[in-house]
Amino acid sequence: MCGIIGVIGTPNAARELYGGLLTLQHRGQDSAGLLTSDETFHLYRGIGMVSQALPLEALTQLTGEMGIGHTRYATMGSGKIEETQPHAVSFPYGISMAHNGNIVNYQSLVQDLRKSKNRHLSTRTDIEVILNLFAHYLSREANGTGFEIEGLFNAIWSAMQDLVGAYSVVGVISQQGLLGFRDPGGIRPLVIGKKKASFGFSYALASESATLRFLGYELMRDIEPGEAVFIPKLGEPFFRKLRDEPKKSCMFEWVYFASPESQLDGIPVYAARLAFGKSMARKVLKHILDKNLNIDLVIPVPDSSRPAAIALAEALRIPYREALIKNRYVQRTFILDSQTKRESAVQLKLSPVESEIRGKNILIVDDSIVRGTTSRQIIRMLKEAGASRVYFASTCPPIKNPCYYGIDFPVREELIAFEKKISEIRDELQADELIYTDVEDLEGALNTKSICTACLTGNYPTDVSEAERLTNDRIVDRQKEEDS
Repeated sequence: MCGIIGVIGTPNAARELYGGLLTLQHRGQDSAGLLTSDETFHLYRGIGMVSQALPLEALTQLTGEMGIGHTRYATMGSGKIEETQPHAVSFPYGISMAHNGNIVNYQSLVQDLRKSKNRHLSTRTDIEVILNLFAHYLSREANGTGFEIEGLFNAIWSAMQDLVGAYSVVGVISQQGLLGFRDPGGIRPLVIGKKKASFGFSYALASESATLRFLGYELMRDIEPGEAVFIPKLGEPFFRKLRDEPKKSCMFEWVYFASPESQLDGIPVYAARLAFGKSMARKVLKHILDKNLNIDLVIPVPDSSRPAAIALAEALRIPYREALIKNRYVQRTFILDSQTKRESAVQLKLSPVESEIRGKNILIVDDSIVRGTTSRQIIRMLKEAGASRVYFASTCPPIKNPCYYGIDFPVREELIAFEKKISEIRDELQADELIYTDVEDLEGALNTKSICTACLTGNYPTDVSEAERLTNDRIVDRQKEEDS
């Protein structure tokens, strides 16, 4: 999962891109990069959070009225600077791209690009595959006639026929304009907005609507699954639906990843999380009645579970307390790239308020349980702070299957719910009770079945026959990172 942004028609693209990446920091903390375009490309990339990776003095070198930016959460390749996005090729025209997602058939496409299309790849990132495929097809479309919008859409269509997986892409074509497209299932999000400029309008593409709002853009709409958009310099957007397949947006966007003030596919994230809490309240009430649970307090695991915990506490009329205090200078633990880092970060991230906890029966509400690392340590922390009993509620159903689409749990054996009953998970976490929502309640809270629930059900929206190779590569990459 990463954050992407593209802008065009603004006097200082670099500053807008930088501000936009700050609002997308929660989507990736490994590295960040900016590319702007005038007569040529200007690129700056760095390791770490946006403020570390992109020093403000570097923005003065990034001139131009259009550009793209990326904040990375690595799910392929290494954390080296060479693999930080955006990436660029010089032929044809000069093209740069950044994306959010994972290409499942990456290895096959790499072989095809090298052997059949004479393309050299210098990194192990899948954006290089997307970029080189598109460049190959766009050069074939041009065929000496020059740049044409119809040819651009044809090139994106051709690339989509080859790509299997999840991807939202933003790109710049030198001297021509800004482009974006979304995978046929719409697994990864992409929105477009506009605002009044000196001459006409400026436009922006981004992973989330909150980014557009922060930069003063009015949300126009989501880019549809399988749709592409091209915004020429000093022109209005051209849209083209290239693939028409069932929408399968990633449910984890609403559960965990997206910013609460965003709206994705017409569904407000904050409202969705409130609905998760109301749905979970019914499950908790059944446990209270069936198992005679006595709950004194509802406590959220900050931050993404807070709306659900509030809604649950209100529905059950149980006191709500912020009794886990978050250290805001620590990264999101889920998206750290190793188990060792995640375990140590939990200790730094959360501190219990003992005066509120001691002697109480606590219901902890979290957005999800993936590997169980954070959940197990929180339960232990609360018991050490004097909690009499700790009950745990997850607003996401048990995650039993790997994600191959851009969330970093590709190894099923690492998942705490893999081949385990809920009672076994409860005992492993050392919780006094464990309560999950189910897939039907999740779909009901979102009021749609057009979501990807592969990690819950094992029903993947794309071919995943090459996923084992992808997983093995990720294991090797992680080991190299930990060894270094």
